[in-house]
Amino acid sequence: MNTYSTIGASIVIFALLAYSLFIIAEQRKRLVTNYVLTFLTIGIVLDATATAFMIIGSTHSAFSLHGILGYSSLTAMLIDTILIWRFHRANQPATMVPKWLHLYSRSAYTWWVIAFFTGLMLVVLR
Repeated sequence: MNTYSTIGASIVIFALLAYSLFIIAEQRKRLVTNYVLTFLTIGIVLDATATAFMIIGSTHSAFSLHGILGYSSLTAMLIDTILIWRFHRANQPATMVPKWLHLYSRSAYTWWVIAFFTGLMLVVLR
């Protein structure tokens, strides 16, 4: 792996950590707290940064199977970030997250983890 890809791979591990802290907190309490917002926002920034580094460092087409999985999972998490922030701004802090948003967050996170492990497997198998 070249330097840019290595940097991207390192950053994406921190995105996984941030997203995991976000999803655990949101799924347990079903509330959008400052903790939830902080780790979701950190996760999306790290994910986008890691994606940019991996694109720059990639020797393959940007539209490979892993690329499409990665872009779609980043998009799903970006949509989740927007929805969570909108919900937070429109409601009181103690308002429970609606079931549809709760399930969307879980689905987006699951999709993102699938893309993460697909990339990990590609690196291991090379």
